[in-house]
Amino acid sequence: MLPQNLSLPFDNITAIVVVATAVSTIILYNVYTNPLSRLPGPWYTKWSSGILKYNIIKGTRPLYVHDLHCKYGKSSSKPLYDFGHSYTLLIFAGSIVRVSPTEVHVSDIAATKKIHNVKGSFKKSPWYRLFTPPTVLNVFNTSDIEFHRNLRRLLSSPMSESSLKHVEVFIRRNIDLAVKGITEEMSQRGAGDVSKWWMFMATDVIGELSFGESFKMLESGKKNQYILDIEANGSAGGIRGTFPFMVKLSNVIPLPALKAAAASGKRLREYAEQSIVRSKRVAAEMESCPMLLKKLFRSDENGLSDKDIVDNAMLFIVAGSDTTANTMTYLTWAVCKHPQVRDALVEELRSLPPDFTDQDLRGLTCLNNIIKETLRLYGAAPSALPRMVPAEGVEFLGHRLPGGTTVSTQAYTLHRKSEIFPNPESFEPSRWTNPSKEMKDAFMPFGGGSRVCLGLHLAEIELRLATAIFFRTLPYAKVSTLDDMNDGDMDPRIFFVLSPKGKRCLISRE
Repeated sequence: MLPQNLSLPFDNITAIVVVATAVSTIILYNVYTNPLSRLPGPWYTKWSSGILKYNIIKGTRPLYVHDLHCKYGKSSSKPLYDFGHSYTLLIFAGSIVRVSPTEVHVSDIAATKKIHNVKGSFKKSPWYRLFTPPTVLNVFNTSDIEFHRNLRRLLSSPMSESSLKHVEVFIRRNIDLAVKGITEEMSQRGAGDVSKWWMFMATDVIGELSFGESFKMLESGKKNQYILDIEANGSAGGIRGTFPFMVKLSNVIPLPALKAAAASGKRLREYAEQSIVRSKRVAAEMESCPMLLKKLFRSDENGLSDKDIVDNAMLFIVAGSDTTANTMTYLTWAVCKHPQVRDALVEELRSLPPDFTDQDLRGLTCLNNIIKETLRLYGAAPSALPRMVPAEGVEFLGHRLPGGTTVSTQAYTLHRKSEIFPNPESFEPSRWTNPSKEMKDAFMPFGGGSRVCLGLHLAEIELRLATAIFFRTLPYAKVSTLDDMNDGDMDPRIFFVLSPKGKRCLISRE
């Protein structure tokens, strides 16, 4: 018997018993009754998503999920992922795996097609709403099919290939400025940080084409508060989506990281609002202004509220900046790491006229193979694309998934299926010279179906022009070792968008 001063009140004992019983019931249900408990996956994912969330915080979720596919999928292989230290990426991915009591991941191509079918019934998961502040509703996070269709109708035309031909001169001007900045930095310090300059380029392009006014990052050559806010917003999004209660908690307890993230989000919104005010004025004064979002600003035609316009303007600012910039960073690094690939590209580029256009680049085999291979290994969004199984349920690979289950696909794993991409971790652009049907089907760096990235044509034009201009200007570029730059700086950190861990990529001349 406990001493009197240590005894627990009856009400407290009752509360403890009730809580313990509830927790035990949930665990037992998830282990023995939950339909997902029969799927392949580690034992702890039957009742907990803790390890998954741990990897989300670290920016390694796609790597962790990929390893689960390798170990528990139909084609198994021993994973070498060790939760935080050195790791070896695996090469043979399976097809279906349980990652939490309520979520499964699929890497089967047929299942992926069904999930992302244009006319399919797999709606976006509520997670996308958690990824952004609760009041924001845009073409990225909405699960409302009609709302998405209306927004996409407004945005798809100005982002089409034919429309973008008219703004190529603006894109090229910014790329020329970026390469000039890289070259000057090489002369000044021995190496240029292409990660920084590609970010400035992509930011200025999306600013000028979306709002009729450049952010002038390339002119200053320095990261300003706007760039810092974009970087902070990207990292915070994953945490917000994984631990939404922490956002609410930060309103009561001032957690420094979340407080800073909230402040950056607020500044980005204010900048979007200011940009829209200026854009409406410019659109009214200059009918010929190459403004991709001009239709959004005509509220009398599209019926969008000012809030709707701001929500989507914020999306364009963020999505149009670090995605293309990070892809170009990895492309530059990968090509410079492989001199034979670089030399073949440089030789191909010599055939271009001095005043070449994007149209001239579309037929260049080596250049386009390099871009595809970069998007395969280092695409900007290799993370999970969660969808909700419709009410009637679905069967994938012999496993019945009940309605309401979260089912995700990720390009990271699809792009590393060794039965489709031999030596999947090797940077081999030549594999795309004669791609198989399976390669084309598995390739989804911009997502798929009706929710495929709206900016894919803009990104492709930027990638083609930036690659050609950079390697024509710097044909003997190589990865620098200045300031202890090494391959570890390029290890991926993926908070939905992929970026290099070292936040830099130093390139010099031979």
